[in-house]
Amino acid sequence: MECFMDELAQAAGQDELEFRRKLLGNHPRNLAALNAVAEKIGWGKPAPAGIFRGLAHMKAFNAYVAGAAEVSVEGGKLKVHRIVAGERSDLRRQPGAGRTPGRRLVRLRALRALLSGVHREGRRIVESNFDTYDSMRIAQMPKVESIIIQSGGSGPWGGIGEPTICVAAPAVMNAYFKATGKRIRSFPLKNHDIAMA
Repeated sequence: MECFMDELAQAAGQDELEFRRKLLGNHPRNLAALNAVAEKIGWGKPAPAGIFRGLAHMKAFNAYVAGAAEVSVEGGKLKVHRIVAGERSDLRRQPGAGRTPGRRLVRLRALRALLSGVHREGRRIVESNFDTYDSMRIAQMPKVESIIIQSGGSGPWGGIGEPTICVAAPAVMNAYFKATGKRIRSFPLKNHDIAMA
């Protein structure tokens, strides 16, 4: 959905962040998460040479989440350099308490699933634990930055940590499109001869 949102913004000739901002005018919690992530990634400022940015946002488990990615592509290999994950939630925690789970979940689930998926025999997933699942290696792990924003107000409490899984993959794929001009609409990426650098 968030990759399609980028396509709509590009078809309208608008910046992807500004396009979303217009649509989120009546949704301040979503907008706050998106703005925080965009500011942290440096949206609107030039990226380093060879680096391309993408972003995504959504509401998941009553948490308002956004993500931004910086990637490069060389020789068919995708390198994710940086991910910024932001959550706007009413959940009260000590400062920094939610940051480690967000980093671990982005690494272990969102990016590896995007790249290599899981293997099935019928309806059963073959991988049972980390000894049979091809997890990311330290050299492949991007820098991950987490932002936790208190929502305030009287809305329902939201989750923290896992919801950022929802935005990591589309943020990476939106950046991948900017790097290559190629839209990928099915996963895993290994089926498109895209490997992780």
